[in-house]
Amino acid sequence: LSIHLQDAIAKNPNENVIRERNAEIVSGGNVFYNPVQEFNRDLSIAVLNVYHRRLMKERTEKALKKQRRRPKEPEEGLELEKPLPAAEDPPTYVAGTRYEEGLRILEALAATGLRSIRYAQEIAGVRQIVANDLSRQAVESINKNVQHNEVEALIEASHADAMTLMYLSTAPEKRFDAVDLDPYGCPNRFLDGAMQCLVDGGLLLVTATDMAVLAGNAPEACYVKYGSVPLRMKCCHEMALRILLHCIESHANRHGKYIEPLLSISADFYVRIFVRVHVGQAQCKLSMSKQSWMYQCTGCDTFTLQPLGTTKPNPTAGNPQQLKYGIPTGPAVNSQCEHCGHRHHLGGPIWSAPLHNPEFVQDLLKAVQQEPLQTLGTQKRIVGVLSVVQEELQDIPLYYTPDKLCCVLKLEIVPMLKFRSALLHAGYRVSYSHASKNSLKTDAPPAVLWDILRSWSKRHPVNPERMIPGTPLQAILSKPCTKDYEFDDLHPAANPKSRKSALSRFQENPTPHWGPGTRATIMIGENKLPKSYRNQNKKQRHKASQQQPEEEEEHKDPSPTDDLEDAEHGAKQPKLEATA
Repeated sequence: LSIHLQDAIAKNPNENVIRERNAEIVSGGNVFYNPVQEFNRDLSIAVLNVYHRRLMKERTEKALKKQRRRPKEPEEGLELEKPLPAAEDPPTYVAGTRYEEGLRILEALAATGLRSIRYAQEIAGVRQIVANDLSRQAVESINKNVQHNEVEALIEASHADAMTLMYLSTAPEKRFDAVDLDPYGCPNRFLDGAMQCLVDGGLLLVTATDMAVLAGNAPEACYVKYGSVPLRMKCCHEMALRILLHCIESHANRHGKYIEPLLSISADFYVRIFVRVHVGQAQCKLSMSKQSWMYQCTGCDTFTLQPLGTTKPNPTAGNPQQLKYGIPTGPAVNSQCEHCGHRHHLGGPIWSAPLHNPEFVQDLLKAVQQEPLQTLGTQKRIVGVLSVVQEELQDIPLYYTPDKLCCVLKLEIVPMLKFRSALLHAGYRVSYSHASKNSLKTDAPPAVLWDILRSWSKRHPVNPERMIPGTPLQAILSKPCTKDYEFDDLHPAANPKSRKSALSRFQENPTPHWGPGTRATIMIGENKLPKSYRNQNKKQRHKASQQQPEEEEEHKDPSPTDDLEDAEHGAKQPKLEATA
């Protein structure tokens, strides 16, 4: 350990030393840190590096355009020579160095300051990073860690309320190029201030960890927080992304701004969104057509989207690109489901435009496979997730899962590759979603999906006793199958490239007791156990009861039936531990 770390630990033996990449953090147990979020930090560093390159390229092109407009008045030969050096000599940026024309980044909720320190060490082209926190202990920890990591030239610690700091940074000279919001829970209270303190074209990085609310467990709470009603669906993780994007877009529109999603990720216990925020009243008018209501059948779970607005080309001599805005007629479904006859739930509105920018994802994937980002701790997982994102159908919102479709009809589950082959042979597009390993994202209408399952039921018939009148099963399977679908002949595109390459596409549980963590707690060592026991108490309490000393069991006076049950369970338990 360095001298600074030894002195810090000597003063407070309860402090922990945290190492992540080149950053070393010393912090006690009263400042939040979660090691599971390393993927979040690695991905953010990669995105900010690629964003900076694109931003510098845009600024260079903008400067060249301005220079090309000037030669009309003076002599052309003298002016045409000036733009060439800017294009020939693009500046090179090195991480850890301050650049006056570089990025100004705000981490509004910095806690230990680890994220800001890693940004300073690993992002090329930084002017300043403001690491803010409301806790005095956190700010003291930030100052100490910044000094130890020798990044004082790039990081400025701030002790203020995040919303107040952002509202005080709305002047043009005080605005930020990037704002990172990684709160404990819902980020909605910070969005309005973030919109006002970002430059035109700035990057907003948002994390939301209240997945139970976003996934439909508490629709009334989700409406209060995000202004949208979620539905309990198998595609709840992608729906969570779209609800958060809808919320961000609505905050942007209030200030004459609109968002451009670069990358939207559902991972572990949270969603992470990277959007650019642009200024433009005309573009804001398109926002209505990017939001949709959701209709979900209460019987067969078929969903239908209806956009809030429509656009039609309306070219004129003065403006060939002019659009005409309208309101759609509806509803998009009948009072009863056309497939099973049940009624619908209504949810939304949600963001129904693309979740990602394909060009940005492609640049990001290339950058992560090259130095210096190639050595990130979670690089393999980032490559796997981005590969699946690149394969996603960008124009198809939400997805189905074969297990849920087959559950409705009480059928043997169709293997994923066979289901994908049947759709591809029928002329439809299909892809996975990065949000679920069993996802089926396709442009095939629901009627085709049910028809494929009718064809599958010829091979694997349903028990006749389950054909009860009034059930979705009976209503769907009683209809004739319109055609036979090809299941056995594997379509060349059925197995995607990311799956063939065995990339790390869908992460397993990273560590025991993983999750959002406890507020203002370092989630390492024994500090993370109380939260886990409260939230996962059924399994954990059962484990704890089985691991009690045998002496305590002997002093008990159980009933004869309890003795039999304990004996049976005790005989099985060692086998489970031996195979684990």
